[in-house]
Amino acid sequence: MVRQNQALFEIIDDPHGGPHALGSEAKPPGAGADKCAEAALLELSGSRHRADLGKGNKPTAEERAPMPAARADLLSYLDELTINHETIDHPPIFTVEEGRDLKSAMPGGHSKNLFLKDKKGALFLAVAWSDTKVDLVGLGKALGAKGRLSFGKPDLMTATLGVIPGAVTPFTVINDTAKALSSIVVDEAFFKFERVWFHPLENTASTAIAPQDLINFMNECGFTPQIMDLSAPLAGTA
Repeated sequence: MVRQNQALFEIIDDPHGGPHALGSEAKPPGAGADKCAEAALLELSGSRHRADLGKGNKPTAEERAPMPAARADLLSYLDELTINHETIDHPPIFTVEEGRDLKSAMPGGHSKNLFLKDKKGALFLAVAWSDTKVDLVGLGKALGAKGRLSFGKPDLMTATLGVIPGAVTPFTVINDTAKALSSIVVDEAFFKFERVWFHPLENTASTAIAPQDLINFMNECGFTPQIMDLSAPLAGTA
């Protein structure tokens, strides 16, 4: 399994280049003097090490954050939930257009997943059928967003969903960091297919499940997605 991990780690160099001579008087040569000097140097080194632990060597936020789930974790959880699924490996896919030829061999509904935010910073995930022309203005109004919806930046997306650009998928709700989402919306167009396909947390494969099983999976992860026609989110509203 090929999995890309975008976690960042900070490397902190020891500011101390090495031991320094202690005292200004020269000690006479001998085993006793050598042992005293060695002990003094070890004590100085230990003091510096303790000081470093108290200041600069604390874990970074990235190091403290939980690791995002991997493909194997997702598929194992689907098995635990007794959700039928099938996964097919393929070259990396970053856009809907790139994957059209590959997807022709995978019958069912395919997706485009939009990571969105409003002017107040609220975050949303819209899971749309690949052929749906999403009405973002209407979606923002239907969700009660503050101002117009826009696409979230890649670094914010990765921090929230735990995947790289091109691998966005509703399966990201398995990650605790996805709880930062204010709402998830699933296109009702998916329910005309027996199976729907999404990346299993990496864009080098696609996983098929039944549309209702997708909703069940989200429920098990603590989310209650809204289901609406993403081409006309305000249809039927007063």
